[in-house]
Amino acid sequence: MGNPQGVQFGSIDEFLDYLPEEELEIVLFLRKIILECMPDLKEKLAYNIPFYYRHSRICYIWPASVPWGKVEKGVAIGFCKGDDFLDETFATAKFASKLIFTSLKEIDEELLKQEIYEAILIDEKIVKARRRRIQ
Repeated sequence: MGNPQGVQFGSIDEFLDYLPEEELEIVLFLRKIILECMPDLKEKLAYNIPFYYRHSRICYIWPASVPWGKVEKGVAIGFCKGDDFLDETFATAKFASKLIFTSLKEIDEELLKQEIYEAILIDEKIVKARRRRIQ
């Protein structure tokens, strides 16, 4: 079965090269903020977009030009987990939230950093909860 998107990126650089200029500008800015907030992160392509990990998936960047992401215009930054993920009954395929930007001026950098730091704290809480269950 082929890729439903019709395009497959082999690297983050290929992904970035594919983007139209208006999306690339937003993606690079969001990526810079994510990297500033999480210098120890891992950046990996999944679903043909960049996901950012520490202990688990924390967030992703999904531009509208990458099909089937339910982003009609602009670029989304999505957060993979909310506080409800601390409950063992959560659905692992569910994403907690996403913000969509169509221009750089729409991005409130301080608010976005706060969202990212909150997502990092949830990731830490999940790891600590797992360690307690194992002990």
